[in-house]
Amino acid sequence: MKKFLKLSVYALCVVFLFSSCSKKERSATTGWKYNDQKWGGFEKLDYKGQEAGPNLVLIEGGTFTMGVTGEDVTFEWNNVSRRVTVSSFYMDETEVSNIDYREYTFWLSRNLRNSYPEIYNDALPDTLVWREELAFNEPLVQTYFRHPAFDDYPVVGVSWEQAEQYSQWRTDRVNEMLLIEEGILNQNQGNDNPELFNTGAYLAGHYTGNVRKNLKDLTTGEERPVRFEDGIMLPDYRLPTEAEWEYAALGLKGNLLSEKDEIISDRRIYPWNGNNMRYQKRDKQQGRMLANFKRGQGDYMGIAGNLNDNASFPAPVRSFMPNDYGLYNMAGNVNEWVADVYRPLTSITLRDVENHDLNPYRGGVFEELILDADGRPVDDLDSLGRLRRRPMRDADVSDRENFKRGEVFDYLDGDEQSNAYYDFRKHTMISDSTRVYKGGSWADRAYWLSPGTRRFKEQTRSDRNLGFRCAMIRVGGVSGNNEKGGNHFDVKQKRKRKRRF
Repeated sequence: MKKFLKLSVYALCVVFLFSSCSKKERSATTGWKYNDQKWGGFEKLDYKGQEAGPNLVLIEGGTFTMGVTGEDVTFEWNNVSRRVTVSSFYMDETEVSNIDYREYTFWLSRNLRNSYPEIYNDALPDTLVWREELAFNEPLVQTYFRHPAFDDYPVVGVSWEQAEQYSQWRTDRVNEMLLIEEGILNQNQGNDNPELFNTGAYLAGHYTGNVRKNLKDLTTGEERPVRFEDGIMLPDYRLPTEAEWEYAALGLKGNLLSEKDEIISDRRIYPWNGNNMRYQKRDKQQGRMLANFKRGQGDYMGIAGNLNDNASFPAPVRSFMPNDYGLYNMAGNVNEWVADVYRPLTSITLRDVENHDLNPYRGGVFEELILDADGRPVDDLDSLGRLRRRPMRDADVSDRENFKRGEVFDYLDGDEQSNAYYDFRKHTMISDSTRVYKGGSWADRAYWLSPGTRRFKEQTRSDRNLGFRCAMIRVGGVSGNNEKGGNHFDVKQKRKRKRRF
């Protein structure tokens, strides 16, 4: 009898479970059922939240004081302090390494070298950055980028433009991998393949590819490709903005007095507390160097038998202690490109842009897709399988209220609305193609390791002490998936997908 009752209770639970699962969720405003072909097939996902892509770490946003945090020993005053807010985003845990970048050039060689050799050649790092007239660095010209001994070292000799191209390529490879693992596409090893996967082209319907099985279209009952609204594909990899990079480097969340307070105990000069370059706590790590930098004239790594940083040139990307966000080498090792066009940020230049205190960024040109007569992206893809875009002209945005310019390199700082003027190579080395880099390097003194310091270089140039890392926007909840953030709670994040990275 007891056994019969247990079976009956179990059966009732199963029936209740299936009946509750089969109940369709309805629109709160129309009452129509979601995800039901009979009711039109409008889809609504129980979305768990954005996954962190390979090597990415979530940087929870917030407000901070951006700019110099110590004495301006160069007396340039090009980064005055001001309070800004940065939205949550993702950033690479490490600098992009040689093995990472060689994977990129390998893919270009396999798929494009025969048909578009210039694309492959343009992507190669400049290994001659190691050459000097009065130094014996010639072995590094041959070995640093290609020898396996340097696989985990940061790639250098890469220009800002090359870093941008790598970021775009990485977006496509990660999204292609996600579609393969979801069972949508078959693996495509490629060999000078005429149809290359590109995220934008795929979403616009201009990529058919090697499809394994598409998703079911609840509108027609047939199959359809993945849409961005399905939440499978990730946003673009890109270079971080200067504000994002500086915020992530400081890692000020480590100085919160408590989780319940909005009080930071102390500002930071470096990505760690204090002004010392060695670990101070009394444990087995005490005395360890916190970064790879030039300690003094002719002193790049200390004395044999007790080397201070174990690297006369760059060190592996996971060397030294990470900061409070878990990011390695946000000070020292190599400088890093950021997205911004360089302008000296003084109290005068900030006067007209002081209201741009949420995600500040000086970019370049707004772009738009080239559309056909039906308003769809043209199917004339470029050599990398990407949709074609064109710069927006001022005439294209004349009826806009939120922005009036298509090209904004000089907006309120060098244009006809400001008092500044940049005459490149005559009175200044600053141009519309001059980009910011930050962080200090193995060849720099400790001053440049402060995240508030900044320098600039033409976006087509590179250096032996200059690399990069990528970032990505955070969509949705700012505090991560299924986490409590401040007074806000995300309650409907139920989509179950396996963790890949």
